[in-house]
Amino acid sequence: MRGATNAGWAACAVAVALAATACGGGGDSGGGSGGDGGAVLSSSWTDPQNPLEPANTNEVQGGKVLSMIFRGLKQYDPKTGEAEDMLAERIETSDSRNYTVTVKDGWTFSDGEKVTAKSFVDAWNYGASLRNNQKNAYFFSYIEGYDQVHPAKGEQSAETMSGLKVTGERTFTVRLSQKFSSFPDTLGYNAFVPLPRAFYDDHDGWLAKPVGNGPYAVESYTKGSEMRLTKWDAYPGEDAALNGGVTLKVYTDNNTAYTDLMAGNLDLVDDVPAQQLKNVANDLGDRYLNTPAGIIQTLAFPFYDKNWNKAGSVKVRKGLSRAINREQITDTIFQKTRTPATDWTSPVLGADGGYKEGLCGEWCQYDAAAAKKLIKEGGGLPGGQVKITYNADTGSHKLWVDAVCNSINNALDNDRACVGNPIGTFADFRSKSTTQKLAGPFRAGWQMDYPLTQNFLQPLYYTDASSNDGKWSNEEFDKLVDEANAETDPARAVETFQKAEAVVRDNMAAIPLWYQNGSAGWSERLSNVALNPFSVPVYDQIKVG
Repeated sequence: MRGATNAGWAACAVAVALAATACGGGGDSGGGSGGDGGAVLSSSWTDPQNPLEPANTNEVQGGKVLSMIFRGLKQYDPKTGEAEDMLAERIETSDSRNYTVTVKDGWTFSDGEKVTAKSFVDAWNYGASLRNNQKNAYFFSYIEGYDQVHPAKGEQSAETMSGLKVTGERTFTVRLSQKFSSFPDTLGYNAFVPLPRAFYDDHDGWLAKPVGNGPYAVESYTKGSEMRLTKWDAYPGEDAALNGGVTLKVYTDNNTAYTDLMAGNLDLVDDVPAQQLKNVANDLGDRYLNTPAGIIQTLAFPFYDKNWNKAGSVKVRKGLSRAINREQITDTIFQKTRTPATDWTSPVLGADGGYKEGLCGEWCQYDAAAAKKLIKEGGGLPGGQVKITYNADTGSHKLWVDAVCNSINNALDNDRACVGNPIGTFADFRSKSTTQKLAGPFRAGWQMDYPLTQNFLQPLYYTDASSNDGKWSNEEFDKLVDEANAETDPARAVETFQKAEAVVRDNMAAIPLWYQNGSAGWSERLSNVALNPFSVPVYDQIKVG
């Protein structure tokens, strides 16, 4: 491909950043033993928001499973985050707009069907179709003809995107609507995986027991209880599972999962609860991992609600941001396993990859007097009170939401200025946030899909983007993102993305709170445990016994 890509270059920055800042715990716990290749491990989990359609899953829990049962054209290196060829034999372009993809030979789905170019093209057309109402449809928006299969208004006027053409059993072409130099490096995201014919021929049956082409196959799923995944023995990839399978156990409270780990009833937790951070090093020793990850926690706003999108609202949002004492909260609640955020991306990108420390400026600095003044000038809190909505089942969200509210209340000298608004489960929370049913600010933590600045900005803030749950819209931001995506020079692309990020800042489209590390604790049965840069356990490389 002509010209350096933003993504490949950013991935190098990720590798450097991770090497420089990895902290805590044992990380790769050695894996000195060979392990029992047939032994199954258990791991904490939460029911995903939706059935596991790849183009309809844009949250962490469903994404974990898709990453276990699918492989796409690209795979992100579990240590560096670099986008490496997996099923792609070649992805070629001479102009960053027209791409020719050659799929490797010898790959099949676990039902025996061969993976071909058509497996990808059909899956991408399905994901883009307005009729199929997939949450990740937006990821296909750069392919020519997307506006025909997914128009902003009205019915779709085409069945497939004109920019996708199968040219052979293992080759297909992609024509984009504009230059997008980083396009190949986005193709490790789950929305771009291939799908077998069974997905279309028996859709309900497939959803009940998905068939993929990854190291694991789904054995069974009982919603609210567990999903059993077994090693697929015929998997042709080099990252075949070193264990016999993974049982994902559903927990509605991560403290309960931690207690089960300590009691010997569970092998792995990938979200050590904040309440246990003081104890976890003593409890687990080198069976605890705390490492940087591409995760940022933010507060999103319902811009579809006129109370949060009117004259003065920008000052109210900036005032709330200045009322939050990030340093104090990350020290006392998270024991320094979070870092106060000063931009809207992540330090794991590295400075050359797009992270810009301090971009938020004074608006992310705690100042009670300034906060009170801004909120008053902006017309006050809508209805006189802020209710921050969060899911109560994972992530220690109640603790930090209460702490944020205490900070706001103290800054405003009003004990009722801010209260938490818990929703019982992650799935219910996501259903309400993605359908614009939330009435006030809500938590909007973002775990990167791929290590690019673009991924921290476009899906969250671009008009009608896939995870723009608050429905913020700004023409200047959209224009700058389009320009950055078309830029083939990495430095100029990053510079333009940062200009777009400054628009987010000037409008306080979301309040950045802190950058989050990944954490995990495991039982004595396991070794070779690691988290990838997305904070997801590298399940296939875990050894048991």
